[in-house]
Amino acid sequence: MSLQLRRISLNNFRKFREPLTIEGLGEGLNIIIEPNESGKSTILEALRAAFFVRHATKNQLAQSFAPYGEAVAPEIEVSFDIGSDSWKIAKRFLKGPQVEVTGPQGRAQGEEAENRLQALLGFVKDSSQRGDPATYGALGLLWVPQAQALEVTAPGSIVRSSIQATLEAEVGTIVGGAAYERVRKRIDEQYDIYWTPTGKAQSKGRWQAARDRDQQARQTAAEATTRLDALETSFGELETARGRLKVIERELADETEQEQRAGLVQSLEIARAAAQILETRKAEHENFSANLDRLDDLQSQHEAAKEALTAAGESLTAITADRDQLADQLEAGRKKVAEAKAALDNARDDRTMARQALVEGEGRLAGRQRHAAITDARQRHTELLDLEKQLTNARNQAAQVIPAEAFARLEANDRAVAEARAAVNAGATIIELTGDATGITIGGEPLTPNSPRTLTGETQIALGGGILVIRPPATAASATARLAELLERQDLELAEWDVADLAAARARNGTSRDAQGTVQLLETKITGLTPAQPLLDLAAGPDALKLFVAGVPAESPASDEDEISTDQLTRRLEEAETTAVRAETLHDQAVQDLREIEDRDRPLAAEQAGAERDRTHASDRIAQLEQKPDFAGLADAIAKAREDAAQAAVKLAEATRDATAHDVQAINRKIETIDSRARAGQTRRSDLEKDIARLEAIIESEGGKGLASLAAAAAEEADAATQALARLDEEAATVKMLKDVLDEARAEASRTFVGPVAQRARVHVERLFPGADLSFDEELGLASVTRSGLSEACGTLSKGTQEQLAVLTRLAFADMLLEQGTPVSLILDDPLVYSDDGRLDLMTEILEEASQRMQVILLTCRDRAFRHLAATRVQI
Repeated sequence: MSLQLRRISLNNFRKFREPLTIEGLGEGLNIIIEPNESGKSTILEALRAAFFVRHATKNQLAQSFAPYGEAVAPEIEVSFDIGSDSWKIAKRFLKGPQVEVTGPQGRAQGEEAENRLQALLGFVKDSSQRGDPATYGALGLLWVPQAQALEVTAPGSIVRSSIQATLEAEVGTIVGGAAYERVRKRIDEQYDIYWTPTGKAQSKGRWQAARDRDQQARQTAAEATTRLDALETSFGELETARGRLKVIERELADETEQEQRAGLVQSLEIARAAAQILETRKAEHENFSANLDRLDDLQSQHEAAKEALTAAGESLTAITADRDQLADQLEAGRKKVAEAKAALDNARDDRTMARQALVEGEGRLAGRQRHAAITDARQRHTELLDLEKQLTNARNQAAQVIPAEAFARLEANDRAVAEARAAVNAGATIIELTGDATGITIGGEPLTPNSPRTLTGETQIALGGGILVIRPPATAASATARLAELLERQDLELAEWDVADLAAARARNGTSRDAQGTVQLLETKITGLTPAQPLLDLAAGPDALKLFVAGVPAESPASDEDEISTDQLTRRLEEAETTAVRAETLHDQAVQDLREIEDRDRPLAAEQAGAERDRTHASDRIAQLEQKPDFAGLADAIAKAREDAAQAAVKLAEATRDATAHDVQAINRKIETIDSRARAGQTRRSDLEKDIARLEAIIESEGGKGLASLAAAAAEEADAATQALARLDEEAATVKMLKDVLDEARAEASRTFVGPVAQRARVHVERLFPGADLSFDEELGLASVTRSGLSEACGTLSKGTQEQLAVLTRLAFADMLLEQGTPVSLILDDPLVYSDDGRLDLMTEILEEASQRMQVILLTCRDRAFRHLAATRVQI
């Protein structure tokens, strides 16, 4: 049936930040023609989110639904029809996620709504939560986004299963369908238990465990058989009795006869009076039989107790003799342990003394080394103080360095002063008077003969009664002012660094640089002079050395002058250690020997106690049995009981014959037969239990220690392990054979399925490619196209041809899904973008025909390519 979309509403979904509603979608062909980036692909993504993405999902896919940079809740609402039923889904993601599905069954919310939608459309939950179209079912194949428009892909497993289920009736097989998948899954699970992917037997798991169990069981059974050869006869009798007991217990546990008896008793309710005599005779016979059984049992118990007493006495005598033989060995072992312990104590004392002597020697040697280290530290401290004084002086000299920036300013000022002087000299007037200068003044001061003067400004010279005015060029005055300014700046700079001139500054910086080298040299010497001294717990550095010397008290000269040989002390300790280890080994060996003797004696003591206990119990049992009133004259009592039982049996037979005249008596006879069989079984079980007890007592008294049951268990376990391994071997071979057969059947069935699929697809493909033959793989994916006898893989075809084949194969699958009743519709986002005009017209014609069977929605930006189609046109 076709799925008809009717109304789509979006809000806060990607680019649609404001509500958007698309209405008026028709049943046949629908075309939405909008420019690029108008949101056509977003609408398809919103439909997939509404139908297939769970509302509570908060993964990266769900986060992408919200508009970029906005923390809002994307909302989608879709109304659609399936057949004659109308449905509506409303879903919100991220903030306050919720979903509501409304349909013919009413309204559902939350997970119930998701499950209802899943059941309606036949998709499965996407476990990866990444938006896998293969999990979307039929609509995942038929709603084709832009990114998948060129992919000639095989349908997902859900669509494949649906199509194969449809084709099963045609090809007459279930291989490849849902039943096949269930069988194949089960066989694959079993195959993985027994075989590796490469076909080798698993080295772990229950098959390997069965092999290990079989090997272990066989080994255990062989060991038990070897140990029990001497008791084989008794074990055989015991196992026979146990086997018979199991049969009797199984027969007694069978409730079939009891159910028959219950039915017969119900039938006798109307004839209870007639059967009373027979019941009375039965009771008498049972009483006499029980009395006879009791007396026989008393006699058997007495005989068994006497046999047990005899066996216990013999066992006790043998065990006592064995223990007497071990007594001397125990005494000798204890004496040997005491002697070894004394030797060990002496060796340990010697080792302790040697260790103490070594410790004292090492302590004295360490004291000498410490005294020498302290003396060296004091010497280095004295040298350190002298070096630190030198370092302080060198640092003071190094600190007087004039920074490079200031020195650069001094040099710049010096150059500027020289340049200014040169400018002054170039523009100034130089005068010099030779001879008598009496009465001549310059600027009001007497003029000194033979002393040149530089004039930079207007100057008056008095010559007798006249005045000589000299006016140098105007540039000389500005040069003089510039020189005065630079000299003043130079004086300030020199005064700031307390130097007379630039030469003095250079000399000062040279001295400071030399002092910096001296500082580095002295720091290196101080570092080398103050290393760490682990012997004194002295850290590296001058501060640590000074602190140590200040805190260490003055020591008197060492008086310990004796020679100390730690090597000799160490050798003595090693010899003592060797002696102690030898003594410990001898002591441990003596203790081990004593333990072995005690281990041999301990079970004998337990067996002796057990034999004494068995003898006491047997004696007490005999006395108890002989004190019973029935024991006196037991033989006569048994004979009398047998006679009474025989008479009761005769009377019972007579009563039975009397009752055979009636049908109810026949029923009573059947009941009696059932009861007699049950009593006989009980008696037989009692006898067998007695026999088993007697045999177990014999085996225990003969030193079996329960080996009979162990041997039986080992044999049973070995047989069970062998049978289990054989079953698993057979299962493994069977599973492997089944897998191989299924693989062959799958390949054959795939070839069988491909025929109908190719036939349906050929109906559409031949219109574009007359005479073409299609080949599908076992996943129902289009593998190749054969034209004019030449086969071409789909991947080698042109983009346009691949796109056209992708649309046509999807139409073929959609038709097969329609036949099955699956809700389908076809949505193509920007389809046929690589098709030429001729094929485009033919493809649009095929799509028009398909729209008569299902709803087809085309999302495109190409108005001219689809303008001529008769379709419902919707705008965003």
